[in-house]
Amino acid sequence: MADRYKQILVVGLGLIGGSLALALQGFEDYVVVGGVRSRSTYEKAVARGVAQRVTFHPEEELAGSDVVILAQDPQGIMDFLRDNRERFRPGSLVLDVCGIKTAIMEAARCLPEEVDFIGCHPMAGKEVSGIDNAEGTLFRNTHFIITPREESTREHLDLLERMAAHCRFRDVVRTTCQHHDQLIAYTSQLMHVIALSVCDSEQLFTCMGFEGGSFRDCTRVAALDVPLWTQLFSLNAPALTQVVEQLEQRLHQYRLAIASGDRTQLSAMLEHAAGRKKQRNFEQARGDDVRVGF
Repeated sequence: MADRYKQILVVGLGLIGGSLALALQGFEDYVVVGGVRSRSTYEKAVARGVAQRVTFHPEEELAGSDVVILAQDPQGIMDFLRDNRERFRPGSLVLDVCGIKTAIMEAARCLPEEVDFIGCHPMAGKEVSGIDNAEGTLFRNTHFIITPREESTREHLDLLERMAAHCRFRDVVRTTCQHHDQLIAYTSQLMHVIALSVCDSEQLFTCMGFEGGSFRDCTRVAALDVPLWTQLFSLNAPALTQVVEQLEQRLHQYRLAIASGDRTQLSAMLEHAAGRKKQRNFEQARGDDVRVGF
């Protein structure tokens, strides 16, 4: 009798979930199944061949899935774990691709011991969302962050490495969920707060013709998915609050230096920050990505 085929279930076929389903096509001997909620997403997923099979009832696929990728919004992931904790196949690997890790890892504690959960975060995306924007090449040359539990198996860690290689990620970076959330608050969420704050200005609609590349780069991510980012900001509130407070302090120092007319002090501040950025650029060009605490 032939061995049972292996199955990857992707729950949520938006930008990230849809791109993963596309990127995982042909991975070893796995079949990719997509789980959706809306008729529109279902029809688009079928038309594009995002998965070998698409279903409105992903919970019914859990018992036969060797790998489950949860690609909904944070609250959707936590609700799905809670509502279906007894349906996952014993020995299966469950992972999420959410932009925050601590809250998700805590929610995953509800799973039975024989189900392995590893938090994941593909460091890729666009300023647009939805299955219309999904593409199988989205993850090429990007980082794939994972936050395993202490009891995560070597077998499943190796499987994740192979999946990441198949999706053409640049590398797999291992860290803790707390360290992930602290760094993401600075590298991603703070950038969105800055973009949103700039777009709150009354000058946004009176500056047309005067905006350069720096303005467009700064504000690009402001056209975000409001419900999703409300959850991401709220669920990472301690870390995000800290980096926002630090930015407020630095902006206050710049305001004082500019207002005082002290060019010596202002020049020293600019030189210090510009020097740090140039050093970071040099390290990146040389390939010296520092993994402190990873």
